[in-house]
Amino acid sequence: MKVAVVGVGLIGGSIGLAARQRLGAHVVGWDPSAGALEAAVARGAIVEACASLVDAVGDADFAFVAAPVHVLAGVVSEVLAVAGPQCVVTDVGSVKRAVAGAVSNPRFIGGHPLAGAETAGVEHARADLFTDATWYLTPTPNTEGSAFERLHRLITRIGAWPTAVEPETHDVIMASVSHLPHVLANVLVAQAARVLGEERLPATGPSFRDVTRVAGANSVVWGGIYAANADALVAAIDDLVARLSHARDMLAAGDAAGIAEWNDGARDDRRRLLEAGLAGGEVHELRVLVPNRPGIVAEIALALGRETIDIVDMGLYPSSGSHGTVALWIRGAVVAQQAERLVRELGLEVVRA
Repeated sequence: MKVAVVGVGLIGGSIGLAARQRLGAHVVGWDPSAGALEAAVARGAIVEACASLVDAVGDADFAFVAAPVHVLAGVVSEVLAVAGPQCVVTDVGSVKRAVAGAVSNPRFIGGHPLAGAETAGVEHARADLFTDATWYLTPTPNTEGSAFERLHRLITRIGAWPTAVEPETHDVIMASVSHLPHVLANVLVAQAARVLGEERLPATGPSFRDVTRVAGANSVVWGGIYAANADALVAAIDDLVARLSHARDMLAAGDAAGIAEWNDGARDDRRRLLEAGLAGGEVHELRVLVPNRPGIVAEIALALGRETIDIVDMGLYPSSGSHGTVALWIRGAVVAQQAERLVRELGLEVVRA
């Protein structure tokens, strides 16, 4: 298996390390920076630094594009133009609508691993960066079913949990759980700096340090993210301002009961959010009889992804007739029953293996 990494920073380099160590893949790389390529080879993230995109992806089985969000759609299009017909192309950008709207090739599936670190650069790449991490995929009705299956399986084998989601839903979620925290961290450190002036930060607990950990993140990367997801981020900020105003009004009025209810509600909300991320239980196989038409695999994956149901593994068994079979492996008996119900609601026949 040949894997091409286009952009060999922290994420691209970690993909390379994971593919080499877990899959035994032959990993090559291309990057506009010769220095980054040299560092990637030295780190072991790639075994070959390619002089051009054609050299990197022309005969690759998979191509991962790790480029800044503001140039991502253009780089993906360039990769697709020179990649071979067997190459599945994906990206790792944290905003999905722009690239999804610009690229309609059936071999392209947008992606976003929820993994990273405060550090940047391939020298900090790790083979275990994606272990047990959610990896969003954004297939469309145009997505080739076999391409989605191959990418889903590869991501699973490097230790992550692929989850299908629509690009619009992805960007709204990221605005609230990723992009807004960066905005808030920037605001909090600016406020503290104004209050303290030249004074040192007084001895405090870890709360301020933890909540501002991401303040001042790389402006080239994050400026592009803010711009690409501006509308969803503005809506999230507006909602935050309204919630802060409500908390402010309760404090100003001395509403002790309201403040207690607000604080308890936050604790309960956090517990539910954390519990939703827990996975476990026996794996159950569902076999779905599907018509041989474009988009059916994406339709199934998105239906389960909307309900945060992880597909542990999947297999496609096409036939020469009008129908084929998609096998889904779902963790947990209750979740498998929910998955079966959702698939049946799509008008498809399900057989328990």
